[in-house]
Amino acid sequence: MARIAILDYDAGNLTSVLRAVEHLGGDAAITRDPAAVRGAEKVIFPGVGAARASMESLRRLGLAEEIRRAFAAGKPILGICIGCQVIFSESEEDGGVPGLDLLPGQVVRFRFAPAVSRKIPHMGWNRVEFAPGERHPVFAGLESGSEFYFVHSYYPRPRSENLVQGTAVYGGIRFAAAIAHEHLAAVQFHAEKSGPCGLKVLENFLNWRP
Repeated sequence: MARIAILDYDAGNLTSVLRAVEHLGGDAAITRDPAAVRGAEKVIFPGVGAARASMESLRRLGLAEEIRRAFAAGKPILGICIGCQVIFSESEEDGGVPGLDLLPGQVVRFRFAPAVSRKIPHMGWNRVEFAPGERHPVFAGLESGSEFYFVHSYYPRPRSENLVQGTAVYGGIRFAAAIAHEHLAAVQFHAEKSGPCGLKVLENFLNWRP
């Protein structure tokens, strides 16, 4: 059984994550089998798409409960893009969708001031400013202001600022781009598409021994 389970819940973008992990020497497999997730040492929770469809697939496949079980057991988890959103309590997407509620907070849509003209989704490279001081191990060694690749229309708004490890700005809105709480880390950007800086995040996760 692979040491790292990459969750397949019909949210796409899995092969590039697998290739990035294998490039770094990680032993990983794409799976939708709850037993394989239960047997893995770590879980990567990637994906693109909408919150409602993602949550419906997670429940249908039995993975929603498996992620909650992994979180409660202290298993290291890395969320990417939609995997950074549905870990929170709820999303306002699709008229309101309950999330996995691993962390308290809401996912909201970009809403710009009338004078601001920006396209949605936020797509492309953007700088991430990391909080000063001691960081979570998954974000160690990254320079503040490093650039990462984003594709999203919604962003997480954690209830506690203590969860926020890094932020980015789009259309005058500063939003949480990197999240961490104990054995759970999550990024709004696509680490697997973000060049050396994204690989550093994945490498840190692979080497992390909480």
